[in-house]
Amino acid sequence: MSGATRAEICAVACAELFRGDGEIVAAAVAGFVPMLGSRLARATFEPDLLTTDGGPVLSAEPAPLGAQATEIEGWLTFRDHLWLVLNGRRHVVMGPSQIDRHGNTNISAIGDWSKPSRQLLGSRGGPGNTRLNPTSYWVPKHSARVFTEKVDFVSGVGWDRGAHEIRGVVTNLCVLDFRTPGHRMRLRSVHPGVRVADVVEATGFELVVPDEVPETRLPTPEELRIMREVLDPKGLREREVPA
Repeated sequence: MSGATRAEICAVACAELFRGDGEIVAAAVAGFVPMLGSRLARATFEPDLLTTDGGPVLSAEPAPLGAQATEIEGWLTFRDHLWLVLNGRRHVVMGPSQIDRHGNTNISAIGDWSKPSRQLLGSRGGPGNTRLNPTSYWVPKHSARVFTEKVDFVSGVGWDRGAHEIRGVVTNLCVLDFRTPGHRMRLRSVHPGVRVADVVEATGFELVVPDEVPETRLPTPEELRIMREVLDPKGLREREVPA
């Protein structure tokens, strides 16, 4: 297998978010890369994860991106899905428009709430996800516009507001987590070819930066084969993170 692309490195980092989850629903709703990561985790080190084909079908095997499951393990109705959320049996990867140092996120509006400059999705499942379930985030373009000192509206709560667990954030530059006193955002690893200074410059608040920051791990040859030949033969991952 040839060298991994940045998108493939990001997909493996997203897969690692699900390590140790066991038999819960993996809901990667933020794009192709986290969806690929969840299915890669299921196909390798987390075989008990419950994955769908993007709809209500629970797939017996991880389905390729953009394809329907050929082997159906079960049906996940909306009622059942809400039950799983209520009981903490779901790990969701969302895409924030803004995120702060404690993991508070905004997907509702940009600007003053009384007269926002931009209307977004609305809070949607953010409050329930972050209060009741493990939640992670995917940011395909790391910038200070996203990583901001204060979010304009709290759609999903962070560690300082009673989140259940904000596990990690994967971006096109790095992996971040909150394993610090006070649950402040920490630089966990940088992707190959990215400098710590690049991440710091693209972040609108002060990160916790360890003395030594490792590189994000590369995909194994088997993980590359599964991504390229089984789960994403059309290369949809590359649309989100150019090489």
